Amino acid sequence: MLELMVPGSRAGERLDRFLAAAQADLSRSRLQGLIRDGRVLVNGRAARASLKLRGGDQVRVDLPPERALALDAEDIPLAIVYEDESILVVNKPAGMVVHPGAGNRRGTLVHALLAHAPGIATVGGAGRPGIVHRLDKDTSGLLVVAKTPATYLRLVEAISRREVNREYLTLVWGEPRDRSSRIAEPVGRHPKDRKRMAVTPKGRVAATNYRMLQSFGWASYLECRLETGRTHQIRVHLSHLGHPVLGDATYGGGPRRVLNLPEGIRKLARDIVETMPRQALHAARLAFSHPATGERLSLEAPLPADFSAALDRLRKSVAGATAVSSSGRIPR
Repeated sequence: MLELMVPGSRAGERLDRFLAAAQADLSRSRLQGLIRDGRVLVNGRAARASLKLRGGDQVRVDLPPERALALDAEDIPLAIVYEDESILVVNKPAGMVVHPGAGNRRGTLVHALLAHAPGIATVGGAGRPGIVHRLDKDTSGLLVVAKTPATYLRLVEAISRREVNREYLTLVWGEPRDRSSRIAEPVGRHPKDRKRMAVTPKGRVAATNYRMLQSFGWASYLECRLETGRTHQIRVHLSHLGHPVLGDATYGGGPRRVLNLPEGIRKLARDIVETMPRQALHAARLAFSHPATGERLSLEAPLPADFSAALDRLRKSVAGATAVSSSGRIPR
């Protein structure tokens, strides 16, 4: 069962769009099916997808039980940044899958969480216990996990209301024209490749704010802040801008892009890509109100070793770099 209250800021929004933004783990087609089956109630009554919501409306989604994967706890080390009886915030390493799926039946973050906090087994969706939001396999950084059903619902609502601040650090190819900007383009499934996402008119509303921290000419160091949390959002938006994330072969930022560079800097670029053979994206900061106490939490995760090494190499080797922030700390 999923219960949500419509904030005043979302008044006038269609029911199906409100739910799509509030519950990223459910596909649009599944949400439409739940609505058609009468499993979505607004103020206690079955509602149509096109219903325009009002502030304060109570939305309840009756989720039928899914066939859950058999999940066994695995003793995998966790980098815990914060923990109490309600929530857990971890610094996920690059290369770790968040929850099990096709091709990833073992060794995921969920398996590690079940060993550390067995009580999360009954929190949230089947196969995704405690998981409120996700990070891609090759993205490192902060991820919050709910340890109780109550905190799970409150965190889901907070993300839906855009009350959770998520900031990322990334290296991208090239130098954006604007040193800071807001990318507001809808993101949805690629029309021809269902494994990828794309900027498409049929996609969901998505917005990413970026700020340049340092320019190296052929590459740039950016800070990105999410307004929404669509799948692969930052990667898709930056690729759409013409500056894909370094190392992100899925969206045009793979090593072949080195061939487009002037011969004099190709070796450096190859060395950087080899130093960090994955997408250069790190969830560096997370800020939100504690779902149980209301206390404002602001957490940080330092750059992982591969990202830090690539950035140091850029700073030492590229002549004429224009520094906006050159301290060793996470730029603010």
